[in-house]
Amino acid sequence: MLKKLLLSIIILAPVVAIGQTSNNTGIPIPMKDNKVWYEKSYTLTNTKKANLYSNGLKWFKAAFPYPGKNIELTNEQAGEIKGTGIFKIVINNTGAYYWIRLKVTIDVTDSGYSVKATDFYEKPIKKGISNEYSKIEYRWWDFRQGKPWSAEDQGLFIGLDSTATSMMASLQKVMAK
Repeated sequence: MLKKLLLSIIILAPVVAIGQTSNNTGIPIPMKDNKVWYEKSYTLTNTKKANLYSNGLKWFKAAFPYPGKNIELTNEQAGEIKGTGIFKIVINNTGAYYWIRLKVTIDVTDSGYSVKATDFYEKPIKKGISNEYSKIEYRWWDFRQGKPWSAEDQGLFIGLDSTATSMMASLQKVMAK
């Protein structure tokens, strides 16, 4: 009995792992622990922690022009900036769009910094749709399985990846100053 159970686990484990991580959409949204997770670390020379911290704080305040952004934690000594950001993704010419809410964490040191964008939520703004935030992973999972919630899903996910990638690139530019 134990041999059969062990054999079943060995056979099924790769199938379960493939099912959890497959992304045949062509949209390179990174995932960690089944969550949308953008993360990058940068090593810089000839820089000071205080300058990086100041630049990161300025960037956060300017990067999210929409209401709802919030810096929740700042600790210059530890080099931490944490907050909630919001950005808008326009899908089509009908006026429909999505708010994307996320958590952003910037950690700075004397030798560089790291940035994480996690906890993504989407909120559709269009007629006939509930205007509540929901975790993007539910929708992303269905889309990857070939079961989109709407015809707009591809545009939503392309916009999410493009905006998140641009956001991180803009931080990199500010931090290099």
